[in-house]
Amino acid sequence: MKYGKYIESKVKVEWKDFYIDYKGLKDLIKDCVKEAETAGETSFSPRTTSLTVQRYNANKDSSQELFFRRLERDVDKVNKFTSKLVEEMRASLKSLNTKAEKETVPEKKDQLLKEAQRIGDDFLALEKFVNINYLGFHKILKKHDKCLPHAPCRQFYVAHLHQQPWVQGNYSDLLVSLSMIYSRLRGDSSGEKNEDAAQGFVRSTTKYWVRNEDVSTVKHHVLQHLPVFQFDKNNFTGDAQLINSVYMDNSNLELYHGRLDKKPGAIALRIRWYGSNPPTMVFFERKTHKESWKGEESVKERFTLPSDKVVAFMDGEYTLDQALADQESVAAKKGKTLSEEEKDSYKTLFTEVYKAVDSKQLKPLVRTQYMRTAFQIPFDATVRISLDTNLCMIKENPEDGPSCAATGRWYRDPTLQVMRTEITRFPHAVLEVKLSLQEGQQAPAWVQELLDSGYLTEVHKFSKFIHGSATLFPGDVRAVPYWVDDESVRASMLASAPSPIEGASPPGGDADGPSTSGGDAAAAAAAAAAAAQPRAKPRARRAKGSPELEELQHPLLGEQPTLKLMPDPNQVQGFRTQHLSANAGRGSSRQPGFISRLLGLVPPPSSSVLRSSPMRIEPKTFFANERTFLAWLHMAVTLGSVSAALLGFAGGSESDDSESGGAAISRHLVELIALILLPLGVAMCCYSLYIFMWRATNIEKKRAVHFDDRVGPLCLCGAVVIALVAITLLSLIDFFEMLASADSSTPPPPPPSPMGLVL
Repeated sequence: MKYGKYIESKVKVEWKDFYIDYKGLKDLIKDCVKEAETAGETSFSPRTTSLTVQRYNANKDSSQELFFRRLERDVDKVNKFTSKLVEEMRASLKSLNTKAEKETVPEKKDQLLKEAQRIGDDFLALEKFVNINYLGFHKILKKHDKCLPHAPCRQFYVAHLHQQPWVQGNYSDLLVSLSMIYSRLRGDSSGEKNEDAAQGFVRSTTKYWVRNEDVSTVKHHVLQHLPVFQFDKNNFTGDAQLINSVYMDNSNLELYHGRLDKKPGAIALRIRWYGSNPPTMVFFERKTHKESWKGEESVKERFTLPSDKVVAFMDGEYTLDQALADQESVAAKKGKTLSEEEKDSYKTLFTEVYKAVDSKQLKPLVRTQYMRTAFQIPFDATVRISLDTNLCMIKENPEDGPSCAATGRWYRDPTLQVMRTEITRFPHAVLEVKLSLQEGQQAPAWVQELLDSGYLTEVHKFSKFIHGSATLFPGDVRAVPYWVDDESVRASMLASAPSPIEGASPPGGDADGPSTSGGDAAAAAAAAAAAAQPRAKPRARRAKGSPELEELQHPLLGEQPTLKLMPDPNQVQGFRTQHLSANAGRGSSRQPGFISRLLGLVPPPSSSVLRSSPMRIEPKTFFANERTFLAWLHMAVTLGSVSAALLGFAGGSESDDSESGGAAISRHLVELIALILLPLGVAMCCYSLYIFMWRATNIEKKRAVHFDDRVGPLCLCGAVVIALVAITLLSLIDFFEMLASADSSTPPPPPPSPMGLVL
């Protein structure tokens, strides 16, 4: 569909006068092309001009001038309309909040909830309005440069467009206000804050990918049931908080491979702090994997540590007694004392973490940084939902600079620039649903509605640490997670590839101005350990080449099967729209033949149902493969046993057959049947053994392959049918030969007596 028609189909009727005039701008481009073709010789130099020299056809403004005037007018129109609507929403929310504080009648609360729902829907409609116009400006500028290559303007003007308030503006305060209104109307009650020095969390966590364009929709649905949780309002900007996590590992990436293989007891160690200010107190966290199929729960434990004591702790210079003294001092300032149970828990975790750091020679490896929006009733962890956006991973030790150990630091020096190969930006938001339910307690119905909405794609056991390590250290990893093969993350991985394509232009701005600018902001944030945040080097523009070249650009991306975890945006079904068909209006295309589909030579047709990860490897997976092997082997042994018995029987009756003087087929029918069935049994044995070994290897290595075989069983089934048909034909031939032999050996009946019937 042409973008002009697309805008017309998506226009909100009451806002139609405030959209980009795409058709008018397109007509002006056509006028510019005609003017360029008919323009006479210019009477000025490209670098000088004169205000008194009359030029050819200078009696009116040029079409180029009219185009840019109209473009700037539309940009200003969208900006003013967006600002007006936002201010109206803020005023409405303020008034609604006042009513919610005073209202106690349930019927009127329902009316206020409907009003809050309407404001939230208007906010989502405004976001769609902004995105449609933003993309429209991109499209029209691209068309301008295509039609007028001698006067390109897209790269410059997109950078200008990206700085507009309606593009860069942060309006998340609207969602925070809306969340507070819903919370008041629900009557949420706060839990008790946990300030223990050592803390443990046991909960079930499921992770999902969310497209950036669906983030606000998901937020709006969640805040209707859970409030936005602001742990420390001083470190919050809008509805999200900056989180830094420095993950530790050794040169062999021992922790990475342990977490990737889901080994029982595999740990992950990280140092986490919140906010953009320099860290003063950090959390040293340990996550331990337990086998869920055994009824065990994975656990996260953490203890606090002053940031200036982290290096001393890892070097063994910061003793347990000193740490306890500091913790007691911090508690005394708050008017509290540490109990013996808290001290014992702190001692155990402190000692175990230090032993792991010392014995495994762990060092800072990868930093993850993102903006987290948390939804939960304050300090009540029964249902907790977090949404991480602007996620990026960065090497903690620079490639061309001194390492953290050499400079006596536990995090990257913020004064060093971030090279292109030292950072990777994740293209999706990551949503985590964390449930801490009592035995027999069910998750709320709205949580299931969220999971079934179509906006979430489950990625089992997704890990930021694993993804960052695999992408930034492709030469050191022995195995990679299954999701790196998904098409939606390929671009972000290629952007951090260690070897750029030959012929790439020198470092400079990317043609896709907004995405590069946003990425630079993320890179700058990722390089920051505290307030000073260096600017990341802009990446070189890639030369446009064949897809094969891009496939080989990153060591992890080769000719591997594609999981396609992220669904088609046109097939996503939103809240309360599950009954709508995702394929409505889609044109029909040529379908593959029946034989091709039957043999599995073409991929199965796409479905609107979201695909979950198939890579949850548990012992029962190996047992299922073994049961399949035994089933095939049972059939093969049965055929082989029958064939061997027939051959033995034929050998014992060979002398009798030779004396009977029957036909050849009759004498050797049993041998022929046995010789037909015996190779079939051997073939089944070989096939089942090969498939068993192939599946076992792929399961062990967690390869993203299709484990079903559509060709082998069909071939064996065809061989069985052919064997049975051959046996039937041989039996029929033998039967007819036996009848013919019986007819020739029987004497003819005597002729009737002429004297008549003899009594």
